[in-house]
Amino acid sequence: MNDRVTVDIQDGVADVRLVRSDKMNALDGAMFDALIETGERLKGEAGVRAVVISGEGRAFCAGLDMGNFQSMASGERKGGQGSAGALLTRDRTPGGSNRAQHACMVWREIPVPVIAAVHGVAFGGGFQLALGADLRFVAPDARMSVMEIKWGLVPDMAGMVLMRGLVRDDLARELTWSGRIFDGQEAATLGLATRVCADPRAEALAFARDVAGKSPDAIRAGKRLLNLMGHASQHEILLEESREQAALIGSPNQVEAVMANLQKRAPAFADGAAPEKAEV
Repeated sequence: MNDRVTVDIQDGVADVRLVRSDKMNALDGAMFDALIETGERLKGEAGVRAVVISGEGRAFCAGLDMGNFQSMASGERKGGQGSAGALLTRDRTPGGSNRAQHACMVWREIPVPVIAAVHGVAFGGGFQLALGADLRFVAPDARMSVMEIKWGLVPDMAGMVLMRGLVRDDLARELTWSGRIFDGQEAATLGLATRVCADPRAEALAFARDVAGKSPDAIRAGKRLLNLMGHASQHEILLEESREQAALIGSPNQVEAVMANLQKRAPAFADGAAPEKAEV
């Protein structure tokens, strides 16, 4: 795995790096496996309070490896039990993802905030990987594209799920059908970048360290609620707000947050089992 993705955990922050820099971190089979393995590991990694994902070298991620397109052009993926349709539609996660989709969706399933630091290019699958993060800190001259149309394809790494709620419906259609390249500044205007910054990775790590200094119980509860916003009903969201808050009030980390503020000192939060949500 370490020849595709590395992880360095310090002070509650997991610094995840795509390290296939000679190929601009393009997505091959080994990269898909490494992304999924890393994401699954971080779901249960004790002490992790925030995650930053970035690319080493000239790019965040250039998208699907060219070898995959050459394979498609040769007809190797057509027909039979190993056909593209069979490979893409079977073996789904409980959340509904196939393997390629899970490489992006797994970052939403990690219980703490994930920040993508995007520089260079994020094309096609690389752009969808960035969308899988909770936040995107983007260089002003970064180049991004929903590029699948160039290859006669549609975005199929959870792009439609992840763009939903970020951009207007007509803009998602325009980007998908044109495949045009846009920069970091436009990404922010469109709603696809959280923050435009000269050094996305440095700012993402600083933000992650700030998050890591807050109550991990409240941070995780917030992510669970935010993940509901895109699909749950008003009734479900309101009920879950109450359940999460009832579990937090009076819990050790919530008491510590109050005492630290009253005593004007830095809090000392404990990692461990989350407070049990009460029935409301």
